[in-house]
Amino acid sequence: MSTNPVLFVGAGPGDPDLITVKGQKALQQADLIIYAGSLVPRELLTWNPKAEAVDSAPLNLDEIVELIQKAHGENKKVVRLHTGDPSLYGAIFEQMRALDKYEISYKVIPGVTAAFAAAAAMGMEYTLPEVTQTLILTRISGRTPVPDQEALTLLAAHRSSMAIYLSIAHVERVQEILAENYGPESTCAIAYKVSHPQERIVFTKINALAATVKTEKLNRQALILVGRAVEAAHEKPEVIKSKLYDAGFAHGFRS
Repeated sequence: MSTNPVLFVGAGPGDPDLITVKGQKALQQADLIIYAGSLVPRELLTWNPKAEAVDSAPLNLDEIVELIQKAHGENKKVVRLHTGDPSLYGAIFEQMRALDKYEISYKVIPGVTAAFAAAAAMGMEYTLPEVTQTLILTRISGRTPVPDQEALTLLAAHRSSMAIYLSIAHVERVQEILAENYGPESTCAIAYKVSHPQERIVFTKINALAATVKTEKLNRQALILVGRAVEAAHEKPEVIKSKLYDAGFAHGFRS
């Protein structure tokens, strides 16, 4: 029986240097890397060019599990490499349950998700004092349904900072919902292939969102970001300062 747990590793948003140190070490020590080739750049594999690398894009769940089971039985170190952070739209839960069935141990190494790489690229803070203190990560219902209570219409009503994943193909519906809740003249952003060499951050008004996506050809691997924090990143107004560094605000580490 193998003593090596299968490692589910978050590859980060695309830049090979944005993988965690722990994730990088896992890749360097791996015998087999099964990577999500539709999203994970092959440049991530340069951390270990000697390992066997298998693109999971054309494989179904049973085929992926079979690969893992075989390698694990041969006492190989297996890394299942997912884009961003594996806990977010990573479909790892079903894989872990399948491994449980075969009593194959596993661990998860988190990664940087695209919403945070986008914020870094934009010089943005999602949580601004007295402006917004909530960030919603979500998607619109499409081929994968969304529970009724999590419909984009309901979430947008909070008018918090929001990062909308996997929804660029439904941008017309997204625009309609955001315009109704945030206002058609509010600023939003499209973050395309964040941290990749092709990265683009495009700001636009909500009422021009669908047209901008079409004109700029941002039709895949793009996040839609909305909220007053996005406007602040674009327009750079004076903001309310936090209490954390306020000279007149005492806390446990400062008189």
